[in-house]
Amino acid sequence: MFALSPLELEAVRLSLKVSVWAVSVSLPLGIAVAWLLARRDFPGKSLFDAIIHLPLVVPPVVIGYLLLVLFGRKGAVGAWLYDTFGITVAFSWQGAAVAAAVMAFPLMVRAIRLSIEAIDTRLEQAARTLGAGPLDVFFTITLPLTGSGIVVGVILAFARALGEFGATITFVSAIPGETTTLPIALYGLTQVPGQENSAIRLVVLSVIIAFVAMFVSELIARRVRRRISGA
Repeated sequence: MFALSPLELEAVRLSLKVSVWAVSVSLPLGIAVAWLLARRDFPGKSLFDAIIHLPLVVPPVVIGYLLLVLFGRKGAVGAWLYDTFGITVAFSWQGAAVAAAVMAFPLMVRAIRLSIEAIDTRLEQAARTLGAGPLDVFFTITLPLTGSGIVVGVILAFARALGEFGATITFVSAIPGETTTLPIALYGLTQVPGQENSAIRLVVLSVIIAFVAMFVSELIARRVRRRISGA
């Protein structure tokens, strides 16, 4: 029952590939945005914050359509990428990674932002009074103390990217071997009579991957907190 077929294995491999790329590419930007929201006040901050968290409250299909309009072959960004570099994002696994990254980004930013806001600002002020520059303070004080939040943000974003469906299927469709991730493969199986066993295998596998990711994140977060506290 739990022996995966080549198509199912390909869906798992593609989902992991898309999720890893989505999280890896968006992590530096996520840290920067989280720090900006936690430590700086500027005109339009509330609007910027709302835009960052927009994927959490609008239907994923809306995000997928906006990505298609923007990154499609005739879109503002997509046309430039194709004409300049010959790169096509829509209807490719790279596009699936972009869709997953956009949908997971708010969760990553929120976790890291909360961790930064929990840091005692007096530590950063003390470092500055001792002559440390802004970058030195960030890399020696803020970033290490944000470790547990970064771990949580990464795992939450990974889990969200792994389960992304609406924006992905709208932006890159369901192309076997190219964009058919676990959720899309599962949806396809539910539309075909007699594929209940295959669907159940993918459901169980999805739950196991998500559970392992959350369990590992908790272990890592605890180790990071113990190192920070010196325990």
